[in-house]
Amino acid sequence: MTAYNLGVRRETSVEVVARWRAEARPRIVAGADMRVVFSFGANDATVEEGRVRVAPGDTVRALREALEGAAELGLPAFVVGPPPTGDEAHAERIEALSACLAGACTAPFVEVAGPLRRRGPWLDEARAGDGAHPGAGGYAQLAALVREPFLRWVRG
Repeated sequence: MTAYNLGVRRETSVEVVARWRAEARPRIVAGADMRVVFSFGANDATVEEGRVRVAPGDTVRALREALEGAAELGLPAFVVGPPPTGDEAHAERIEALSACLAGACTAPFVEVAGPLRRRGPWLDEARAGDGAHPGAGGYAQLAALVREPFLRWVRG
């Protein structure tokens, strides 16, 4: 398996969806089992100038557009919900947004915001760092949440 992380720091769902196809197309190989994993939303729920950067309905529309684009390219899709940040109000917005995304998702979806907020090292490590990104323990916690659903998807 070859993975390409196409994330760009601070990008919103709308920005990701605007560019992902152009970056994915050169990586698509005819006859290969190609797939795509989407994960966005934490930046959408960031408050700037008194409002969230992207309204929840627009994030849901971005997810639908991403999934439709993946289907058009023949790429099975998997979605990982947005992880929380160390800021409690932001984390609450992220968890609410994740529920909206889960409800609208037509692909396998893994909810991570709630579990990462309730137990484990994710939040402590994020707070000790830049407020959003944990250390190895937090990423191990995230991987443990995603591993089995992801492997079922790949095998299925």
